Amino acid sequence: MVLYGPGTFLYVIFLIAAWITTMYTLNFYYLAYQSRRNRAHDKVMRAVADVPTNALPAVTVQIPLYNEKYVARRVIDAVCKMDYPKDRLQVQVLDDSDDDTVDLIRSIVDEYRFRGFDIVQLRRADRSGYKAGALKAGMGSATGEFIAIFDADFIPPANFLKRLVRHFDDPKMGFVQCKWGHINEDYSSMTQAEAVSLDIHFLVEQKAKSMSHIFLNFNGTAGIWRAACISDAGGWQTTTLVEDMDLSYRAQMNGWKCMFLDDFVVNAELPVQMNAAKRQQFRWAKGSIQVALKLMLDVLLHRKVRADSKLQSFIHMTRHIVNPLFLAQFLIFPMLLAMEFKLYEGQLAPLAVLGMYVALGPGGYLVVINKVWKHDWKHKGMQFFFLNFFAAGMTVNNTVAVFDAVLGRKNEFLRTPKFGITSKGEEWRNKEYVLPFTKTTLLEIFFAIYGVIGIFVAIFSNNVLYTPLIAIPTVGFIYVAYMSIAHSQFGKKKASRKVATAAPAPKAAGQKVLLPGILAFLIIGAGVAYYGYHVSIYPLQEASGLLARAQSAQTPQQLQEYVRLARLSVPAEGNPVWLFPTVRTDFAVLHVQMDGILARAAAISLSEPHNEEYNTAMMDMHAASLALQENLHEAVPYIYVSPTNIAMGGAWVVVILSVFAALRRARTRQQRAATTPALQS
Repeated sequence: MVLYGPGTFLYVIFLIAAWITTMYTLNFYYLAYQSRRNRAHDKVMRAVADVPTNALPAVTVQIPLYNEKYVARRVIDAVCKMDYPKDRLQVQVLDDSDDDTVDLIRSIVDEYRFRGFDIVQLRRADRSGYKAGALKAGMGSATGEFIAIFDADFIPPANFLKRLVRHFDDPKMGFVQCKWGHINEDYSSMTQAEAVSLDIHFLVEQKAKSMSHIFLNFNGTAGIWRAACISDAGGWQTTTLVEDMDLSYRAQMNGWKCMFLDDFVVNAELPVQMNAAKRQQFRWAKGSIQVALKLMLDVLLHRKVRADSKLQSFIHMTRHIVNPLFLAQFLIFPMLLAMEFKLYEGQLAPLAVLGMYVALGPGGYLVVINKVWKHDWKHKGMQFFFLNFFAAGMTVNNTVAVFDAVLGRKNEFLRTPKFGITSKGEEWRNKEYVLPFTKTTLLEIFFAIYGVIGIFVAIFSNNVLYTPLIAIPTVGFIYVAYMSIAHSQFGKKKASRKVATAAPAPKAAGQKVLLPGILAFLIIGAGVAYYGYHVSIYPLQEASGLLARAQSAQTPQQLQEYVRLARLSVPAEGNPVWLFPTVRTDFAVLHVQMDGILARAAAISLSEPHNEEYNTAMMDMHAASLALQENLHEAVPYIYVSPTNIAMGGAWVVVILSVFAALRRARTRQQRAATTPALQS
């Protein structure tokens, strides 16, 4: 293995990323082990007793809403149907909406107030602080000893409050979190992937941490807080996108306990649109890193927090860094294969790598799924199959979120749109709140094309066994990019309260050809990339292989033939290292060196074999062939980033951005044309 050059540098980065990712994976299996042996959690679950009706505490239910016309009635109805004394129940609808949801909520609140409920629609002058700001504003008029929180897409069961308040007999119990259920789990392959991902989070990670010294995070909804705990921890703060995680960490540092109920489920609606799911994942990923930047030092330096709890907190807050690490490995791996860099020693190394990948990845997760869902594990296993591609494709979106957080970029709290979808076959595409695809989709297309090229590189470099490691993420990138575009075709803007709702506009001609055009562009891009690889990279790899054979040639004639063929594959002149070039990668110099080997091979072939002069000459020529091969390896990476390739890549990005901008302008004109008649009427 060469100890210098770009290959070694890339390999070191690859190994560092792989080892860090492996550590996070192993920690998941540690939590899976702990979740099955959390005796403190099981003991509390068995010992809990019901609270007599006359001793039930006052509870305030907060429902933060922003433009939720399709689900607002559903969640308010469910809250008001809960089995709890009216004189001890306050309902706050924290409504920051700016569309006709405002009028809808007002009518629902008036209806329930007429029926004797203590329910109010709280409006603010602006959305400052977004959800956290709304919750904070609601605390000012909250009368309950406990605060229950439900996002708009949740449907709490009737016994929710009575079931949860009984866990607060311990005065230091700060909050209780319930498991999320999914009313539209089988709507599509995407919702199945989302469902099993959330289920694994709750039944493995949250259960392992419940009632232990390891910090448990509140999931933002479907739970109850003790009002005194919220106040003692500093209240809702608006400095991160995950105010729930921020508050729960501060509360536990102050000594408050927390609990997760794995046997009590609150159903909710999963995002059915890819762009909505990406927005949700972006918020979670960026918010976690923001909390890490805000609270990491406080947790690590806290004297009363145990060492293993500090470690778990670090892992939990920073877990999303595996996304950029994954992309780094995805980018580097095909480069190493193209350079014919010796990744591992031994012929069985590729099989060992694949075996480790399966054992730590899909295989290990399936074992956990089998233990958690004994009777339904096959169905969950199929959902996990979809999750592999969904999670891989989502790494681009989440990587952007991580860098946004690290760079300190401020983002609006963008909610996840809900459409009131409860069963398979229901349509949402012509409803309001449908999101367009973003520029992140362009990055996903890039990684999809790069992955296709990487598959060809693996095949042509005789590393076919490695193709699954490239193919699975590539399919994920294609899937997420395609669904992002497909789910954007029928996008509509929300209806303003001041403007009448226009009739649905017909699809623009550009939208009708959008998907075929994108697919055609992908195919053309992959074809151009393959042609460039075949013309510029593959000949050098072929020459490298021939020089490798020359190093083991037993006669001058064999060595001469291998070097002659290698010479035909190397350009006669030029230097791919355009920044600080050296003679090691100058093709003209390499030709001179190969001519010297050919001349010496021709001369030594006339000598008596196996004498001292003959043997010395063969060893010298073997060493010269090795040096030439290493020079070619050094040259290959620079061809990938040649000025021509950079220019072509830049042109490709410009074209994509131009198409994106043109479609956005066309959509804007279309919406204006559709809105004008409504304004005139």
